[in-house]
Amino acid sequence: MSLSIELLDSKKHNRSTFHCGVDSLDDYIKTRASQELKKLVSTPYVLTDSPERQVLGYYCLSSYSIASTELDESTAKKLPRYPLLPAIMLGRLAVDSGHQGKGYGDLLVADALKRSLELWKQLASFAVVVDAIDQGAARFYQRHGFIEFPDDPLKFYLPVATIEKSIRSK
Repeated sequence: MSLSIELLDSKKHNRSTFHCGVDSLDDYIKTRASQELKKLVSTPYVLTDSPERQVLGYYCLSSYSIASTELDESTAKKLPRYPLLPAIMLGRLAVDSGHQGKGYGDLLVADALKRSLELWKQLASFAVVVDAIDQGAARFYQRHGFIEFPDDPLKFYLPVATIEKSIRSK
């Protein structure tokens, strides 16, 4: 098996058997992800096992804005006084239930952060934002260094400057 993470291609990636245990995430990759890509709303990336092209996991990236009032005061005062700050949304991360526990979620997050850093070089973004689907997902993102928004226990951000330092130190 040779793992790769690449942009979703509905003609070559098999999504039909994907099942992560969360109906909305299963439905998204099977029926909506390719349409959102075509409509330029979201960019889905899939983890596959070449040459099978079976989707083992996926995540999406899209543009996002953070209201400066959503951030804790110590972070907000270090930033320009704009009402909205540019960000990247890391959305809908999921791993097929037959492949959970193999570190594929960590691999997907690492790839998403690396791609976000590359995007940041082209188009400014203060942070990568995630909306955790539940408390288990919240703990997963916290383990990766994401910081909880003060008024939403399931919403997190990771400053791009932190991502850059982390990747540079490896």
